[in-house]
Amino acid sequence: MTQTLADMRRDYTRDGLTEAQAPTDPFILFGQWFEEAVRTEQPPVEANAMVLATVDAEQQPHCRVLLLKGVDSHGFVFYTNYESAKGQQIAVQPKAAMTFFWPTLERQVRIEGTIEQVSAEESDAYYRVRPLGSRLGAWASPQSRVITGREELEARVAEIQTRFARQEEPPRPPHWGGYRLVPHRIEFWQGRSSRLHDRLDYQRDGEGWRRQRLAP
Repeated sequence: MTQTLADMRRDYTRDGLTEAQAPTDPFILFGQWFEEAVRTEQPPVEANAMVLATVDAEQQPHCRVLLLKGVDSHGFVFYTNYESAKGQQIAVQPKAAMTFFWPTLERQVRIEGTIEQVSAEESDAYYRVRPLGSRLGAWASPQSRVITGREELEARVAEIQTRFARQEEPPRPPHWGGYRLVPHRIEFWQGRSSRLHDRLDYQRDGEGWRRQRLAP
């Protein structure tokens, strides 16, 4: 029998989110939730997987799944090719949104803000700890551009391997590095029974944050 979408309904009963449980600083709450997701979510779910949404020059939205590589009190960091489609979109419109979803915990976090490049030093430090294949791939792949086939990509990788064969550590490509999403809004969603979900919304207010509850 074919399963319909109606057959896939579920009730969310694992937990709740009250104001008493929520710190005034959303980064503290994100850290708590993220640590719990790392402990709880099982492969193939990656706790640091998130959807990043950007907008191009024609105001067309684009989204894709990326991996979060750092978070601090300034924002959320990911790495990519600056010349990729997302890099070009960010250059035109340096605003973005990202969403985390942890199904086992029945939780979602939505983040909106502005995008800035991280420092060259920060990008260099992360590049150095990547696997060698990933570092060479950052040189070889003209990300988001049309290629003739897999053979072209493999040939580019072989050429890069030859170029850096005598170097112990390949340098970071100038077109590759990190971005930081600096949030002005962070919303925490906790699934609840009967679709009466908890939603706590934090919005930047001067040097601090203003918290409010949203209807589900």
